[in-house]
Amino acid sequence: MEKQFVIGLDYGSDSARAVIVNVRTGEIVATSVQYYPRWRKGLYCDPATNRYRQHPSDYIEVLEASVKEALAQAPAGTAEQVIGIAFDTTGSTPAFTDAAGVPLALTPGFEENPNAMFILWKDHTAVREAAEINERSHSFATDYTAYEGGIYSSEWFWAKALHVLREDVQVRARAFSIIEHCDWMAALLTGVNSSADIIRSRCAAGHKAMWHERWDGLPSEEFLTSLDPLLAGFRARLFENTATAEKPVGKLCPEWAERLGLSTDVVVAGSAFDCHMGAVGAGVKPHTFVRVIGTSTCDIMIADSKEIGNNLIRGICGQVDGSVMPGYIGLEAGQSAFGDIYAWFKRVLEFPLREIVAKSDLLDDATKERLIAETCDRMIPALTTEAEKIPAGAGCLLATDLMNGRRTPDANQLLTGMISGITLGTTAPMIFRALVEATAFGSRAIVERFRAEHVRIDEVIGIGGIALKSPFVMQTLSDVLNMPIKVCNTDQACALGAAMFAATAAGAYASVEEAQAAMNSGFAKEYHPRPEQVAVYDELYQKYLALVAFTEQQVR
Repeated sequence: MEKQFVIGLDYGSDSARAVIVNVRTGEIVATSVQYYPRWRKGLYCDPATNRYRQHPSDYIEVLEASVKEALAQAPAGTAEQVIGIAFDTTGSTPAFTDAAGVPLALTPGFEENPNAMFILWKDHTAVREAAEINERSHSFATDYTAYEGGIYSSEWFWAKALHVLREDVQVRARAFSIIEHCDWMAALLTGVNSSADIIRSRCAAGHKAMWHERWDGLPSEEFLTSLDPLLAGFRARLFENTATAEKPVGKLCPEWAERLGLSTDVVVAGSAFDCHMGAVGAGVKPHTFVRVIGTSTCDIMIADSKEIGNNLIRGICGQVDGSVMPGYIGLEAGQSAFGDIYAWFKRVLEFPLREIVAKSDLLDDATKERLIAETCDRMIPALTTEAEKIPAGAGCLLATDLMNGRRTPDANQLLTGMISGITLGTTAPMIFRALVEATAFGSRAIVERFRAEHVRIDEVIGIGGIALKSPFVMQTLSDVLNMPIKVCNTDQACALGAAMFAATAAGAYASVEEAQAAMNSGFAKEYHPRPEQVAVYDELYQKYLALVAFTEQQVR
């Protein structure tokens, strides 16, 4: 049989990666990672106000570059054997569009306007709007937050849209509709030129835009305009139906087939959020808790609809039919910061390097650059080595993981992180260990919420760079959860999951389950809890909860 390949594209917070995968074996034959050029320069973002925007041109440029580079690495003739392509992206990452479905930042006059760009998931400028949505939903005849844990987040679709409409008169006058990043990528490659013709992702719409069959799609016009008349008309110009990601949305249009060096016969699959496709790539099944661990975390489960029944799970990000695997209810939770917390601490420690060493007259510029680069690269490994030597529970240092607010349980983006118990004897490795423990405690809070809501968890799977590269973090997580953790055998599980959907949409498999069984990567390692550590962390976790409760009191 002639070989067949599919391309999975995973758009993360900082970069996009393309993988070319053998349809029959799941072997990843080529990988390319490309960083967003404008984002890398810090353009259009203002961390002080929690504004994080990404230009659609970044997405286009890395799409073309990553696919071409991956094809160049693959065996000769691979391009002719590619049968499907699929996307996953971060979310909720929406942007306003014109009537043709083009993001406003790609239209004249809006090229440099951050409000015309995609609003990254971690943008928290819409805290006020999220609070209004929650207050109105809980008093309205229909509670549209019912399938989103009962709490709407500032990270999500409607809060962000309303915030921009209030803030920017020019965008308000020009905006015709709104699109999620994942939906736009598929529409772009298939040559859609009308907003009305864009096929919308069940995953994105259900988890972030409050779409549900129970109320015939999106929240009603009455509800939206009661929030603010500025939302009038958007519901009618958006969409009624959604599609699960294993269904094809079309084929490569001639322009993009030529730009990517592929055939117009290549099927473009439906799209979804990165962590949902990542869970599929990792081998998710009922009662499996998949942790996609990166800058933040996204925790994904699937459940049989009969098992969930009418149970509405409090305080998670959503429960949506078909959002992860067709035929199952997809459950989403997560932490607003995980790896970002370690990166923040690293930046704090880098201050003297960048502000003193970089300006020193004692070294030439080339030496300074190499010294700074080497020190920065070795910082987290060195902190880890020393932190591992510190016994769990030693001293009185305790931290929380709320530096970017809290996603779950019970979203609250007003919360901030805290470190307590610092003394004159506190060292950088001690603080780093406390931060690692804090991210594990935040993970445990999510697990305990699922269990309190009668969701069974039998096993944990970790995916992402941290899961593969940091035994210290993963062992701490296993000890705190008191559960074994399997680590997926690829650092590209999200892109691999997208490839599985591409293979299904192209007809190589009859179902996503079949593609998953044939194309999975297996596991690289399994961590087991250490009983002596479990007991220590049980006690520390209670102190963590008390510290979080104190933080919550400060923002009431």
